[in-house]
Amino acid sequence: TSGNTTNLIKAAVTPAFVEQLPGANGLGLSLARLDLAPDGVLPFHTHPSATEALVVITGSILAGFITSSTNVVYLKKLKKGDTMLFPQGLLHFQIKAGSCLVSFSSPNPGLQLLDFALFANNLPSAILEKATFLDDAQMKKLKGVLGGTG
Repeated sequence: TSGNTTNLIKAAVTPAFVEQLPGANGLGLSLARLDLAPDGVLPFHTHPSATEALVVITGSILAGFITSSTNVVYLKKLKKGDTMLFPQGLLHFQIKAGSCLVSFSSPNPGLQLLDFALFANNLPSAILEKATFLDDAQMKKLKGVLGGTG
């Protein structure tokens, strides 16, 4: 069944990682279901421990990733039956509406959502402003939306 997409990003990830499926331990892989409501987004994120393979089940998805050394962007509009690979550790995203089956090359791929990592924390805004080149107004807006403090 579809995941609950009534949230800020209009997206839901239903994992079948080793934590949810202990039988995956030792297999070297895991799965997840991604559901995106209309205008949903799985913002820039990484999987530090796995490569990701995505297959669109329903709808259409705009997906992309950025290479690590040359910052080349790879974008692809995907429809039902299309696939895309995301190399381990690279920033990538998915936007639009649809459902996808996702497989990972690890039973515990890890997940770090960039926006939440940067702005849903208590790191002082003055430090983030210097590290991101964002001004105080932008910092307050992002921390406000994502629940950060400091």
